[in-house]
Amino acid sequence: MFAFCIWLLMCSAFVLLGVVSWKSKKAVRFWTISQQIQVSDVQKYNRAVSKMWFIFALFLAALGMPLLAGQNSAWIVFTILGGMMWAIALMAVYTKIERKYRVY
Repeated sequence: MFAFCIWLLMCSAFVLLGVVSWKSKKAVRFWTISQQIQVSDVQKYNRAVSKMWFIFALFLAALGMPLLAGQNSAWIVFTILGGMMWAIALMAVYTKIERKYRVY
């Protein structure tokens, strides 16, 4: 149960990141903070990125459900592999969002 609470705390950090990106006036970055990104519509871009973070946090919380099964549960494999696959999917989704809104 303690591990699941830690997992939810981590998921809430991603929700907080989504809220911050939703309210930001400048284009938010995914890969690095040091460089600015030029986008065609800052508000739509930030909303798309924040929705991405919200969905990521929701599915990540669902992936943490096997942690409720207790210590030494074999179900933890789904959490580990699912989290890894979901992080790769997150990067792919952000690449599509950036490609849609970025001005070169």
